[in-house]
Amino acid sequence: MNGARVDPRRGWVGTGAEGSLEAIVRMPGGSDRVGVVGSGERNLKLIREALGVEVSSREGVVVLRGETDTVAVARRVLVRLESAAKERRPLNRREVLNCIADESAVHAASLARPAGEGAEVSIGDTWDGRLDVYVRGRPVKPKSANQERYLSAIRDHDLVFSIGPAGTGKTYLAVAAAVHLLKTDRVRKLILVRPAVEAGEKLGFLPGDLEAKVNPYLRPLFDALHDMMDYGTIRRFMESDVVEVAPLAFMRGRTLNDAVIILDEAQNTTRGQMKMFLTRMGQGSKMVVTGDTTQVDIPDPSDSGLIDAARRLSLTAGVAFVHLDRGDVVRHPMVQRVIDAYGDEPGGV
Repeated sequence: MNGARVDPRRGWVGTGAEGSLEAIVRMPGGSDRVGVVGSGERNLKLIREALGVEVSSREGVVVLRGETDTVAVARRVLVRLESAAKERRPLNRREVLNCIADESAVHAASLARPAGEGAEVSIGDTWDGRLDVYVRGRPVKPKSANQERYLSAIRDHDLVFSIGPAGTGKTYLAVAAAVHLLKTDRVRKLILVRPAVEAGEKLGFLPGDLEAKVNPYLRPLFDALHDMMDYGTIRRFMESDVVEVAPLAFMRGRTLNDAVIILDEAQNTTRGQMKMFLTRMGQGSKMVVTGDTTQVDIPDPSDSGLIDAARRLSLTAGVAFVHLDRGDVVRHPMVQRVIDAYGDEPGGV
């Protein structure tokens, strides 16, 4: 196993002869295992025949041997089969073959990409406008031209700012894009962040431990997650630290690699907090910053980190700004009328 690379979630990968690879992929137990390997190990046979790799199943693991490229594709197929099994929607024969074809195309596209192009493109290389989230039968699609531009910006840039009024899908689409990248194994972690700022009223002392105290501020992010993942998936991901929902103060001192990090309600950050957050970005990560500059709840609105960042970074290479407006509102039609009635006056909607 010279040059072995350890993946704590999927097992180990070892390099053999030049151009060859051996990978051990851990399997779940019980009915989930059957969902991955298929009845009579049908799925493993399909992978073996379609990709020309050696596939053997032992207790608790599947061993893959073959050319580096085909083993890499086979591993990704097994990851997707495991995700489907855990969601209690095992794939049929045709779906498995489609999955193999999809992952083969993704890998071929990544090899064809010119040298020097970074994760900015490869992290979303199968994005076709349809976001694959975990809840069965619930694909998420943009509903306006601005929302399409927003998702394209997330796909093509590592740092995206989305600014617009309530109900325009700023947070929802960012979470959907992040879940899509997590499900398709483009990133390893999803981090949802919010400043703990009260919207115009003092809540006073909140009972309970730290988690109970910050939960009211983070509730909107949980609401978006529950639209895209079932409760069991969210709980499992949070217990394994794949999904993290945290107040902004918890970001200080961290470096966040291979993750999508979403900062919601960014208009309520200070300039210092925004700088702190933006400098947390690590290798292979994307950041999406969302906010509404007409709803600043910090004591001095002129100190808003979102407004300051828009001024400082508007011409910075690699940073995308997407502005949404009332035409992009996807809540109840009455929300558009409320936004029109209040105009640019500050306040929560």
